[in-house]
Amino acid sequence: MNRPVPEERDEERPSARMGPWRFVVWFGTVSMLADVVYEGARSITGPLLASLGASSLVVGVVTGAGEAAALGLRLVSGPMADRTRRFWGLAIAGYALTAVSVPLLGVAGVLWAACVLVIAERVGKAVRSPAKDTLLSHATAATGRGRGFAVHEALDQIGALAGPLLVAGVLALTGNNYGPALGVLAVPGIAVLLLLFWLRARVPDPEAYEREVTGVMPATARASEGRLPRAFWTYAAFTAATTTGFATFGVLSYHLVERHLLSAAWVPVLYAGAMAVDAVAALATGWLYDRVGPRVLLALPVLTAGVVALAFTDTVAIAVAGSLVWGAAMGIQESTLRATVADLVPSGRRATAYGLFAGVVGAASLAGGALTGGLYGYSIPLLITVVVAVQVLAVALLAATRAGRRR
Repeated sequence: MNRPVPEERDEERPSARMGPWRFVVWFGTVSMLADVVYEGARSITGPLLASLGASSLVVGVVTGAGEAAALGLRLVSGPMADRTRRFWGLAIAGYALTAVSVPLLGVAGVLWAACVLVIAERVGKAVRSPAKDTLLSHATAATGRGRGFAVHEALDQIGALAGPLLVAGVLALTGNNYGPALGVLAVPGIAVLLLLFWLRARVPDPEAYEREVTGVMPATARASEGRLPRAFWTYAAFTAATTTGFATFGVLSYHLVERHLLSAAWVPVLYAGAMAVDAVAALATGWLYDRVGPRVLLALPVLTAGVVALAFTDTVAIAVAGSLVWGAAMGIQESTLRATVADLVPSGRRATAYGLFAGVVGAASLAGGALTGGLYGYSIPLLITVVVAVQVLAVALLAATRAGRRR
C-alpha cells in the first residue's frame, strides 16, 4: 500500500539557486548530451537492423514499438512521478538506462538482442520524460511556455546533430563497423549523469519557479485538482491522429539504403540535417505559440503528409527533402506539443497528464510504425494515400479542439 507523501510548508521547501532561464539552458545541455547518445544510435537503427537480417516490416514494427514504449509506458511513470514527487530520481534513472543500452547495442550480434536494446533505450525515455517535462514546465512558467520549451528543444537538437555526425565519422573510419560507432557514445552518457547530479544539487525544487509566478502553494494546488480538463483529451486525440501517419526515421533510412539512394555512412549525416531543421522549427513555432496559441499546430498534419509524399520516392534530392520535412515535424512534436500540455493542466497533475498524453500518442506511434513499414513493402502509393487521409482527419480534430476550447 502506498503511503501519501507528507506535504511541506512552503517556507520549508528549498528554493532554486539559479534563474529560470539558466535552469532551462542547463537542462537543455543535459538533453543535448543525451541526444548525442540516443539520436546517434537512432540515426543508424534501420541499417543496423537490416544488417542483422531484418525486413522492412520488422524495422517498422520494432522502431514503432520502441516509440510506443517511450510513450505508452509513461502511463505508469507519469502518475508515479506525481504520487512520489521524486521527479529528479526518475529523470536520472531514465537517462541511466539509455546511457547503458546504446553502447550495448553496438555489440549485439543477433537480431533479437538488437531489437530488445532498441526498445530498452526507448523505455529509458519513458521513465524520465514525464518527470523531466514537469521539472522543465515549472521554469517555463517564468520564461514563457513556448519559448522555454523551444529553447530547450533547440539545445536538445545540437546533440541530435552532433550524435549522428559522430557516428557517421566513426563508421567512415572503421569501414561501417557499428560496434565502435555506438561504443563511443558511452562518453557523453556518463557526462549526462554527472551533470544531472550537479543540477539536482543546485535546484532541488524547480517548482519554486512556478510558485513565484503564480503564488499558488503546491499543497493547495494538488488538493484542488480532480479530473484532467476536457480540452486535454480532445487535444490528445488530435495529436494521436497526426502521429498515426508519421513515419519513423528507421523506415525512412531503410528506404534510402535499400534503394541505394544513400550509403549507410551518409544516413547519419542526413539525420543530423533533419535535427538542425528540427531546432529551427521548434524555435519558430515556440515563438509563434506564445503569440497566437495552438493555431500554429495546423502545420503538423501538413508536414506529416508531406513526409511520405516526398521521402519514399526514388529520386535522391526529393527523398532527402522528405527527411528534412520529417525533421521539421519532429521539432513541433518535441516542443510546442509539450508546451500546450503544460498550459492545459495544473502543476499537481502535470506529470500524470504528460504520461497519459504520451500513452495515447504511443499507441498511435505503434500504429504508425506498423502502417508505414507494412504499406511500404506493399504499395507506396497506397501508403501515401492512407497517410494523407489520416492527416485530413487530424486537421478536423484540431478544428474541433479549438471550437471546444472557445465554448
